Amino acid sequence: MKRTFRASALLRTGTALVLSAVGACTDIPTDADEVLSIELSALPFPSVVVGDTLRDTTGVASPLNPIAYNFQGQPVPAPPFRFRAIDRGVTVDSVRGFVVGDSTRATPARVAATLGNLQAFIRIIVTLRPDTVFASQSRDTLLYSLTDTTKNRSEPLNVSVRHRGAAADSAVNGWLVSFAILTPLDTAFVRLVNDGGISSQIDTTDASGVAGRRIRMDVARIRAVNDSVVVIASVKHRGINVHGSPVRMVLELRPASP
Repeated sequence: MKRTFRASALLRTGTALVLSAVGACTDIPTDADEVLSIELSALPFPSVVVGDTLRDTTGVASPLNPIAYNFQGQPVPAPPFRFRAIDRGVTVDSVRGFVVGDSTRATPARVAATLGNLQAFIRIIVTLRPDTVFASQSRDTLLYSLTDTTKNRSEPLNVSVRHRGAAADSAVNGWLVSFAILTPLDTAFVRLVNDGGISSQIDTTDASGVAGRRIRMDVARIRAVNDSVVVIASVKHRGINVHGSPVRMVLELRPASP
């Protein structure tokens, strides 16, 4: 069956998606095999390592996966997308969509997926290979309050991800770090949260190679005046822990002075 691609006057924007209609028509395609819009809004991993192919969280090489939709919002099967790199720093297989990092850059590199006269863009961080991870501080303290519960959230428990050591210029940007609480086991007592206080166990390193999560405690469930929380942070490359992973960090829980 012949498939046609007619662009509508549709524009979507987002942090990882820009969809444009080139030479847009005013009519809306109503055939199930006609493409109304395309989307390229998800990456298998936030970054690609210089000299390597973009991989998923398990370390498997993974192509970009744009989606084409018909007028009913249903995916159109097997659309013939084509790919190209807009910025330096990456190359891309024009047919299969595999991205390879070739040089680091200060900003993410843009890659375009094209289908007919529709284009979608996504940005990919190009980074160094992660070789080691270490804690910014292995032990910290949360001075909790029995009355002002807004204070019962720790400072970030941070780790640094580096390429071949701790030099500042070896920071690994855009890398996923997984956090977990080893003890205590009471998940209602303490939990991992992001800077906004929302439960989260995964962070992405910033340009300085740092990622972190905070501890939020429910003081009503405390069992001892002085207690502690043990957190581990794991960093993997191609599915294998890098040197120093998992990192063990301890957060002391102590009452604040009156």
